[in-house]
Amino acid sequence: MTQGFSTRALHAGAAPDPVTGSRAQPIHQTTSFVFKDADHAAKLFALQEFGDIYTRIGNPTVSALEARIADLEGGTMGLGVGSGHAAQLLAFHVLMEPGTKIVAAKQLYGGSINQLSHAFKKFGWAVEFVDVNDLAAVEAAMDESVRVVFTESLANPGGIVTDMAAIADIAHRHGVPYMVDNTMASPYLCQPLSHGADIVVHSLTKFIGGHGNSIGGIIIDGGKFDWKANAAKFPTLTTPQSYYNDLVFAEGFGALPLGPDGAEVDIAFAIAARAFSLRDLGPALSPFNAFMIMTGCETLPLRMDKHCHNANAVAEYLSGHDAVSWVRYAGLPGDSHHALAQKYCPKGAGAVFTFGLKGGHAAGVKLVESVTLFSHLANIGDTKSLIIHPSSTTHSQLTDDQKTQAGAAPDTVRVSVGIEDAADIIADLDQALASL
Repeated sequence: MTQGFSTRALHAGAAPDPVTGSRAQPIHQTTSFVFKDADHAAKLFALQEFGDIYTRIGNPTVSALEARIADLEGGTMGLGVGSGHAAQLLAFHVLMEPGTKIVAAKQLYGGSINQLSHAFKKFGWAVEFVDVNDLAAVEAAMDESVRVVFTESLANPGGIVTDMAAIADIAHRHGVPYMVDNTMASPYLCQPLSHGADIVVHSLTKFIGGHGNSIGGIIIDGGKFDWKANAAKFPTLTTPQSYYNDLVFAEGFGALPLGPDGAEVDIAFAIAARAFSLRDLGPALSPFNAFMIMTGCETLPLRMDKHCHNANAVAEYLSGHDAVSWVRYAGLPGDSHHALAQKYCPKGAGAVFTFGLKGGHAAGVKLVESVTLFSHLANIGDTKSLIIHPSSTTHSQLTDDQKTQAGAAPDTVRVSVGIEDAADIIADLDQALASL
């Protein structure tokens, strides 16, 4: 019998420690692991047997977290790494070659836009940004150099809901995978793999960890993309790799009996991301941070319900305020993305949204300086309510046109609504807006 989400958020990937009986997941704060014998060591290094070698590549505490989030997302295997940016780097590193292209949404977190636009250029990877609300524009960007389509499920900071099934259809017609950053929604509100995505990434720092105390990221392999059918595009997965005795990842890990009742699953992408990209680029997740994030994950369903309830109340309040010119929150019935939110996020439209102030840039700066309950900082997904003026901070390196397209125009304020009493959150905004 399939267990419910709340049960799996508590139990998936972990069990009482067989040696000590510890109910909590132990923190394996070690760099290395002792081999049973020379043959065991050789098999681990040749990827002929699963096991831990060195914490940069794998660790039992991190593995428990990986298994839990993969279960919640409906994927075949997870790979925990040092941050959300690291998750994106390693996922793209498996797929991309110099001269190839990423088709990415214009509606992305500002740091992701910078990563794709600037840092990735040094690898020889190109990027074409498209408006995900315009499916014809997505289609037009698809050419022979494309290796992946990348969007967010709920866009940060704009809060728009991506029509993931439609984007997945476009990507698959052109023989490339669809990768979704599901940070803003969390697997409780949305499971992109069930809507056609092939790879999911998260900043675990945000809602999954949930308490603003630990940095982490994760890649989830959906296990459904046919790498061998598109072999020429993905040589890392489909050609012999000399650094593993000419292993072909898509063959060696494309059909392993690791699923329920011994069902075959494909974990080739996740293994390549670990054994090649993480091994050599090195952005490992610390066992302590994995423990903290795993503990936070236990209350994910409870927190997300309260986050969404409060966000709806705050959005409704702001919609009626004289100082506010617009509110963009898909949970509101009149929002242009409300129908998509009902389809992809039926439990709620998340806790993060934006609104515009009639006083423009100056009013946005004044507002974030006037709140007292809200914390003015660059993060989302905390139990505490957070606020920021994206145009002067997270998206400040973008052009004015890029800011507008990303949902971070000068009049825009972003809130991440916490789990305090809704009346107290609204009261703080009310006094701050009065100061304008």
